[in-house]
Amino acid sequence: TGYALEKKVVKSKLGEKVGLPCCHEIPSSESLHNYRVYWQTNTTEVVLAYAEGKEISKHKRYENRTEMDSRNFTLWISPVEILDNGPYQCVVQHKSSQNSFVLCDETVTLFVTADFSKPNITADVSTYSCESTEMVVSCSSHGGFPKPKISGTLNNVSVVWNISWVSESSFSPYNITGELRLNVTKDVSITCSVEYNGFAKSTSLLLKKTNNCIVPTVPPSYNVITASSIIIIIFLLAITLAARYLPRRGKCSSFFK
Repeated sequence: TGYALEKKVVKSKLGEKVGLPCCHEIPSSESLHNYRVYWQTNTTEVVLAYAEGKEISKHKRYENRTEMDSRNFTLWISPVEILDNGPYQCVVQHKSSQNSFVLCDETVTLFVTADFSKPNITADVSTYSCESTEMVVSCSSHGGFPKPKISGTLNNVSVVWNISWVSESSFSPYNITGELRLNVTKDVSITCSVEYNGFAKSTSLLLKKTNNCIVPTVPPSYNVITASSIIIIIFLLAITLAARYLPRRGKCSSFFK
């Protein structure tokens, strides 16, 4: 249920029931029949009107959503819509036997809000190296009113988001997205807060630096390869020659004996 601030402003959330106070209350000794009560908005559209104890007028947009207290003339609206935002004027006239005169004329402003969803943070890696990781971080929230703002921190240091809003009209819920481009050299904590009408919703996320660096094996140089090949060839030739000549030398020595 909405509540009054300094009897001039009433705040309510979308879908709730809210009461807009009037400026007069009927004494217990009197009857509603002696009064004319007009609730109007923008000083031209009559929301609800009573005369001689009966409802004489009601705006079609408020059909089945409004009623008036017969003692203190409070205007009740349920459920509240975003379009209900704005000033409402309560005019009370007293009807005597001779004439009618205005007892009071007062305006109260209704301020309707709608809760935003909890912010959602996503991070996409664009490029990375062994030293750093470049990321595009997005924070989004939807379905709230009025127009919000996004704030945030990176390791408890404030950051400025690149913000975009989407709304069908000035009296429609907003969707909001903030974007950051970061060069991450170590693991960091990022916080995103969506703020509207004194309320705030926050989400935090740990961003980890990509650490999958592979140190490539250095190929041997051309000179090393050539030298190794020569050594192997000489070794093979030595084995071949030994296999051919050593047995013949053994036969000759047995012959001379």
